[in-house]
Amino acid sequence: MGPMYFVMAILGCGDGSEQCQQARLVPQRYATMAQCRAALPDQIARNTDVPFPVIGADCRRAGAEIAAAGKPKVRG
Repeated sequence: MGPMYFVMAILGCGDGSEQCQQARLVPQRYATMAQCRAALPDQIARNTDVPFPVIGADCRRAGAEIAAAGKPKVRG
């Protein structure tokens, strides 16, 4: 399995920031959520060409995630 990383989705929204949907993914990968969030203003400024009245961005986990090994815990 590969490492976990973060990607940024550029979101297009209707007026009032309602009904947002993913317009594109930024091709950059970030090692941490903090690095991704720090890049939000710059990437929003670079992606103003999406055909929506309001744009935003969201950082998301991507890549492999490793599950903890062992027996599942039983609640009771």
